[in-house]
Amino acid sequence: MSEIKKIDSNETITEITIHNGVVYLAGQVPDNDDLDIIGQTREVLNNIDKALAKAGTDKSKLLTAQVFIKDLKDFEQFNDEYAAWMTGITPPTRATIQANLVNPNWLVEIVVTAAI
Repeated sequence: MSEIKKIDSNETITEITIHNGVVYLAGQVPDNDDLDIIGQTREVLNNIDKALAKAGTDKSKLLTAQVFIKDLKDFEQFNDEYAAWMTGITPPTRATIQANLVNPNWLVEIVVTAAI
């Protein structure tokens, strides 16, 4: 059986799980919930980059992404930031869902899975 490695865990969540050469990230959210959709998206994508690096991989190895967006009126601006982040990379599969997020000031949360 393959080892399961967990990074940055507490009593309720693990931020990064690695198993069989696949990295699973917990939902990544903005650090500053006072920002608009562009600022929050940039922070979330930056947090994904940092977490993937901690796991020994990067966004070029993304397998799938699940985007939770609070208001679909922000979708175009979100998508512009996401596309810029993906420049030079074939994007992964993706689902985008409108959702009320745990913190009512969060405008976006993203969950990704990547290969090592």
